[in-house]
Amino acid sequence: NAQKIGFVPLASNKEVAQKSDAVFVCCKPYQIEGVLAEVKGALDGKAIVSVAAGWTFDSYAKFLDTSKTRVLCVMPNTPARIGKGVILLEEKNTLNADEAKQIKDLLSSLGMLETIPASLMGIGGAVSGCGPAFMDLIIEAYADAAVKYGFSRAQAYRLVSQTMLGSAALQLETGEHPGVLKDAVCSPGGTTIRGVGALEKAGLRTACVQSIDAIMDFKNSKK
Repeated sequence: NAQKIGFVPLASNKEVAQKSDAVFVCCKPYQIEGVLAEVKGALDGKAIVSVAAGWTFDSYAKFLDTSKTRVLCVMPNTPARIGKGVILLEEKNTLNADEAKQIKDLLSSLGMLETIPASLMGIGGAVSGCGPAFMDLIIEAYADAAVKYGFSRAQAYRLVSQTMLGSAALQLETGEHPGVLKDAVCSPGGTTIRGVGALEKAGLRTACVQSIDAIMDFKNSKK
């Protein structure tokens, strides 16, 4: 069946590497050393695109001759499933110009590309990689509030998700500071500013920062 739609079935990772110009390494970080050992000798002249948390160009340089095997490390997030993701690209790489263009063209179909130095890949992964879980938690919480006051669950999710989507799109399109956009909704003595005050009192900003601190503390403890 695979052959009927243009795929070539192969029996091993080494065969895949031998027959490919570019190889995407999409496995758990702890599995990469084993995979590289399996395909050793088949990667010369190839390009590797690594999709694995915690692995940078310098990580691969410990196991590969990066003058022969060209390497780019990337980190997408789950909204890439629908072309709305954030894909982080490590600045340090050895792709040639043609490979870089082809791979960026391919990855851009998954969402927004952001090239950053290796020193920011960890925090970038915390913000954009873990971030969808935090956004979903906020969506769920506001949907719970909407259900509490009469909306159906399906209606609540649509209402809250579209509100978050629209607010994010407005900020991206206008480039305005989020505080300016927030203030535009807050009438003096009105309802919105009371809700903002409740969030501030509950420590929303601090909780957001602490969620990232917790991730970075955990990552740093594993080094």
